[in-house]
Parts: sequence; C-alpha cells; structure tokens
Amino acid sequence: MSLQEKIMSSLKDAMKAKDQTALTALRAVKSAILLAQTEDGAQTELSEEQELKILQKQVKQRRDSAAIYQAQGREDLAAPELAEAEIISQFLPVALSDEDVEKVVVNIINQVGAQGMKDMGKVMGLVSKELAGQADGKTISNIVKAKLS
Repeated sequence: MSLQEKIMSSLKDAMKAKDQTALTALRAVKSAILLAQTEDGAQTELSEEQELKILQKQVKQRRDSAAIYQAQGREDLAAPELAEAEIISQFLPVALSDEDVEKVVVNIINQVGAQGMKDMGKVMGLVSKELAGQADGKTISNIVKAKLS
C-alpha cells in the first residue's frame, strides 16, 4: 500500500470517527501531495522520497507554529498544531536516535574523506539522502557541524 493510499484510508477513517484534528491534518497532507504532483515539470507519481519530504515539511510547519504560539502564551492554539504534527508523524518512518545519526555521519565523512567545514555541503547531501525521513535536517546539520569542526 502506497503512502497516498494509507493517507486516504486514514482520511476515510477520520471522517467516519468525526475526528476533526485528524481530518484537518490529513487533508493538508493530501493537498500538499496533490499540489506537488500538479506542479510544472512534475511527474504524475511522486517517489517515496518526495512523499516523505512533504510529510516532514508538514510536521515541521506545525511544530514551528506550535513553538511560536507557546512563546506567545497561546497554548489553546499550540495544542491542535502539536496534535496534527503527531498524526502526520505516524506516516513517517521511525526516527533514528542522535547516536545512530552520528554513526552514519562519521561513516560518510570517512567515505568522502571530508576534512573540514568546506566539505559540509557534500556530507550533508549524502547523509540527507541516506537518512531520508528518518532524521530531520536540523539534527543532521548539527551533528555534521560538530564532526567537521
């Protein structure tokens, strides 16, 4: 079952259960996927990697919004954003721990022969491709910076 099919199935279940939070989150994901499919020059079918990037972006948007709301003392607005992020996260692969990400980063640095910060872009690209959907870019970036410094 493809990711889109899983999302559609969950959307139907949320409609039957009258779960407004899940409906809002899943409709936003469905919309983002459809938008990506209809962009100029896009293929009709998205790859699994592209779908995962869309999901990660949706989760990140909601967590960033929740952080802003919490900083402003608006827990009433932050709670639904975090709930939606949690619902969307269910479709992402299990996130790796920092230690696991660090092992991959060290392995790629050794493979590439990276010497310093000038090689960060090369390392980031390879690590991001290998860990697609399993770690967020900020975590990867922080670990790569620490290892190359």
